[in-house]
Amino acid sequence: MAGGGATVTGGLDIAYGPAGYKGLVREPYIFFLACFASIGGLLFGYDQGVISGVMVMNNFAKQFPDLVSNPDLQGWMVSVLTLGAMFGALANGPIADRLSRRWSLLLANIVFLIGSIIQAAAINVVMMFVGRFVAGLSIGMLSMVVPLYLSELAPPNIRGSLIALQQLGITVGIMIAFWLDYGTQHIGGTGDTQSPIAWRLPLALQCVPSAILAAGTFFLPYSPRWLMNKGREVEALSTLCRLRRVPATDDRVKLELLEIKAAAIFDQETDIARFPGTQSGFMRALGQYQELFTVRHLNRRLLIACMLQIIQQFTGINAIIYYAPQIFRSIGLSGNSTDLLATGVVGVINFFSTIPAIMFLDRWGRRKVLMIGAVGMGVSQLIVGTLLAVYRNSWAEHRDAGWAAAVFIWIYISNFAFSIGCVNWIMPSEMFPPGVRAKAVGLAIGSNWLTNFIVALITPRMLRSISFGTFYFFLAFCVLLLVWVYFGVPETKGVRIEEMDKLFGGNQGEADMRRIADIRERLGIVPPAPDMVSSEKTRRANSKVNAVHYEYREE
Repeated sequence: MAGGGATVTGGLDIAYGPAGYKGLVREPYIFFLACFASIGGLLFGYDQGVISGVMVMNNFAKQFPDLVSNPDLQGWMVSVLTLGAMFGALANGPIADRLSRRWSLLLANIVFLIGSIIQAAAINVVMMFVGRFVAGLSIGMLSMVVPLYLSELAPPNIRGSLIALQQLGITVGIMIAFWLDYGTQHIGGTGDTQSPIAWRLPLALQCVPSAILAAGTFFLPYSPRWLMNKGREVEALSTLCRLRRVPATDDRVKLELLEIKAAAIFDQETDIARFPGTQSGFMRALGQYQELFTVRHLNRRLLIACMLQIIQQFTGINAIIYYAPQIFRSIGLSGNSTDLLATGVVGVINFFSTIPAIMFLDRWGRRKVLMIGAVGMGVSQLIVGTLLAVYRNSWAEHRDAGWAAAVFIWIYISNFAFSIGCVNWIMPSEMFPPGVRAKAVGLAIGSNWLTNFIVALITPRMLRSISFGTFYFFLAFCVLLLVWVYFGVPETKGVRIEEMDKLFGGNQGEADMRRIADIRERLGIVPPAPDMVSSEKTRRANSKVNAVHYEYREE
């Protein structure tokens, strides 16, 4: 492992360029692919953000009076999407392994289009609930497969930045949804004359980016790691060369391909050793899920991945995203235009605060960003909760206090966006070995959506019953995040996916150690002697890789 974007395998530097924004500028092709795939994040953010503005529109209240007047039904309306997303994320692990990351993107968009159409055409509460559940299935699938796909395409020096584009897509979707709600509420007027188009149009427009992403999947490349796992080695090399924009004779791409192959062979041989006589793909997949909970280094990774998702939700982000207008009303900002405007600022801040993470996350590191964000979020929750405690019955006489609370909500959003808002997508998708990666990411993102479901369901009741205590509740998880990251989360910046075992203790058994050593020897990936430090000896080591780089073609 090396910092600053340099990656070393067996003592050989295989860096493709600098980390951060400089690395993104030098890799325009993969940067474009990541931006396009992140439309999946935009759909996630849009559908998440659009509902908060729709629920406060006058015509929506006339169409669904029971829904608007019943806080419990409101909670279920928001939560049913996250419940669907949980099932979608869990189901998409095996789907992404079987169909490929690429085609699971297409399937997710087909499901999303169906859910969006049902929502936009809804004439009763049941239709709205069904539409949001179906759309949720798709969002869960997308939120699982997009970061997984990007992690497998990316070189290690810009992997964090590329996966963070998923979060940028989410913030773009939220921002578009908030401002679109703000604009369409005026169709027909904001009172009793308001047109049904005011809320149906924002729900229908989400079909446009989904259709674009669905069409574009026919032009996206397969993941080279997925190709290698399927035995399509020549395609894996071709794809890797196209992604890295180097010829097949480049030492770095030859060595990277050999490392990918070594990891794939190790997983295959380990599966055979651990599940002897098991021909059924279903039973083998079941055994792999079991190992995620029982094998020490895997359950440690799974714990970190799931804890990130759970803590992310309990810092309060989606409570604010879903219920921002209601929250701003509770602090004295009354009127549809005022609270929707204040909510729209949430989307803008969320978007712009994600950009520094994309530019610098691969330089700063995951741990440092998480801890800085935890402090900023915690301070913001403390101040907002205290202002609510002091002024909750006198906002009309203390408008300045209401705006101060709004400002600290915006500061909270900013700290969330550049820290755990990005890192929680990055780390799960980069920590796991290839054989279980899709399944593990599915479990992690499924836990995100389960927690999201719980938060969305309980937030209206918490705001109604304990008021300012809601923010103190979320504050406790910000403190937990800070302490847990400091003591329990390793730094994965700049580490190749195939080298994560060095951090988490994989291949720790004697048989596993012998197996991986044998595989690396077969492929010619032999670490140099400790005293090989001169440039001449490094050159000879590179020549050794040259001598074996096409071994995969002969097998």
